Amino acid sequence: MPFTIIRNDIARVKADAIVNTANPHPQIGAGTDKAIYEAAGAERLLAERKKIGDIPVGKAAVTSAFALDAKYIIHTVGPFWAGGNHGEQAALRSCYHESLKLAQNLGCESIAFPLISTGVYGFPKDLAIKTATSVIYDFLMENDMMVYLVVFDRKAYDLSGKLFQDVHTYIDEHYVSVREDDEYRDSDYRPDSRHEKPQAVRDRENRGKRKDTEEPSGSHTIGDHLKQPDISFREYLLQLINQRDLKNSEVYHGANITRQHFSKIMSNSDYHPSKNTACALAISLHLDLPTTNALLEKAGMVLSGSSRFDLAVQYFILHGMYNIIDDNIILYENDLELLGTR
Repeated sequence: MPFTIIRNDIARVKADAIVNTANPHPQIGAGTDKAIYEAAGAERLLAERKKIGDIPVGKAAVTSAFALDAKYIIHTVGPFWAGGNHGEQAALRSCYHESLKLAQNLGCESIAFPLISTGVYGFPKDLAIKTATSVIYDFLMENDMMVYLVVFDRKAYDLSGKLFQDVHTYIDEHYVSVREDDEYRDSDYRPDSRHEKPQAVRDRENRGKRKDTEEPSGSHTIGDHLKQPDISFREYLLQLINQRDLKNSEVYHGANITRQHFSKIMSNSDYHPSKNTACALAISLHLDLPTTNALLEKAGMVLSGSSRFDLAVQYFILHGMYNIIDDNIILYENDLELLGTR
């Protein structure tokens, strides 16, 4: 890890390796292929590409990057979509796998992919993104590399289909409910008003009243309480990792953070995470919602109903969605910060 999505022209992205959706023959094609040739310097790149010859579908080969802000161009030939019964998905998986392995063998620390075969080759975009993220996730769970998925136009791709709509609806419903609560709290509402508060607002108010009227248990004074400091975020995180018998690499890969960042967390007893990092770790550890909130509390934070990012994380946890790459696709489509990526 980590993995991130960026909106850009792939020919302008800085990475050790830029992946080109190549023509199988040593000639300049259309779309991404043409854009990369033009940005790199078509004459020199084509001359080197001709030395390779034809590239089979699903395979990858490498050339210099020339004028691109990269070390290498990895040329991979995606499949034409022919209905889905001719090995298209297996071939697309091979494109990503072969490109990643080639970049690894070249010593690359970063690689940028377009959505292969989704242009003139006609591969359905929803299946293409699922295929791409599946291969990338499997690779990054075992290896360290920065992987960029480059989308030229945010609105050009419906990356996660119905699931995006489900999360979007969940966020909107809960976000609106909390905003209504805020509006009632700030308004001149009176109990004899003709307009009744929404049930969600009444439920929250009742919970608050019960909490305010509860008597504290035991006879501890505030002095006693302050003499018993809670464990730190780092200590609680270590407890959770040990309970689940996880390797450190499984945790930081699953959280979409770098090994260096995770090492910083583990070596600093006073480490204070961002909410993003804490939530990413909760996803990695497959925590339920109460345990997630307990982890966040160690850093002085809570999941808030007035934050769209927090509501998305809450949705992922409630629905057991612990693949952080899939989650980040949805966050990207909702124009929200991605989890991890540090």
